[in-house]
Amino acid sequence: MMKKVRPKKNLGQHFLTDLNVAKAIADTVDACPDLPVLEVGPGMGVLTQYLIEKPRELRVVEIDKESVAYLHERFPQLTEKVIEGDFLRMDLSQLFNGGQFVLTGNYPYDISTQIFFKMLDNKELIPCCTGMIQREVAQRMASTPGTKAYGILSVLTQAWYSVEYLFTVDEHVFNPPPKVKSAVIRMTRNEVTDLGCDEKLFKRVVKTVFNQRRKMLRVSLKQIVPADVLANVTDGNDILTRRPEQLSIPEFVELTNKVQAWMQVE
Repeated sequence: MMKKVRPKKNLGQHFLTDLNVAKAIADTVDACPDLPVLEVGPGMGVLTQYLIEKPRELRVVEIDKESVAYLHERFPQLTEKVIEGDFLRMDLSQLFNGGQFVLTGNYPYDISTQIFFKMLDNKELIPCCTGMIQREVAQRMASTPGTKAYGILSVLTQAWYSVEYLFTVDEHVFNPPPKVKSAVIRMTRNEVTDLGCDEKLFKRVVKTVFNQRRKMLRVSLKQIVPADVLANVTDGNDILTRRPEQLSIPEFVELTNKVQAWMQVE
């Protein structure tokens, strides 16, 4: 009899106990067929048991030694495919000989946002990402301009991926139950290969203006563009009098190009 793994608070572990939900999450990868799958944070393998049945290569990354030992025992056929380590520190290009893969998991809630920033840094390798996160983060990722949830994560993700909010998961299907509801999402790379602006500056502009989301862009952009330059900008559609949550992604691209030009004004 295998000894069960104790959920560890410091790792943000909440083990899913409802097998129907687990199977539904595992099946989200079917929308991106033919690619190998990387599961992050498998814990006791509740998703793994359904992913392993699919006709594609599977690898799992787990930081918890106790879970790693459990996975080796429960899934002997995965022995070479269990990677003990921290996903956030891994070089993802080494995983499948530099090839693309689908990322999935019942993600540890305290690092889910960092996982998606890592996905964005490796977007050429990850055409599809699915999995379960806290509902609030899922809503932020899928939200549209003009809504309260729309922010840094929405813009940076939707610039490169189309985001689908698939379904909500109640707290009571976990051990221990988290204090929040959860949601399952799927992100699929869109057609964009080039944003049409400096990508680093785009990130900087988005983060800067949303960090002061109640202020007009004319105010928050003073952290990047000299105030006297901004004071002299007379803009036809006066983008500077708007607040960040009112801008669509193409408008953020347009704003980034303007900021780049203003930064060069002597």
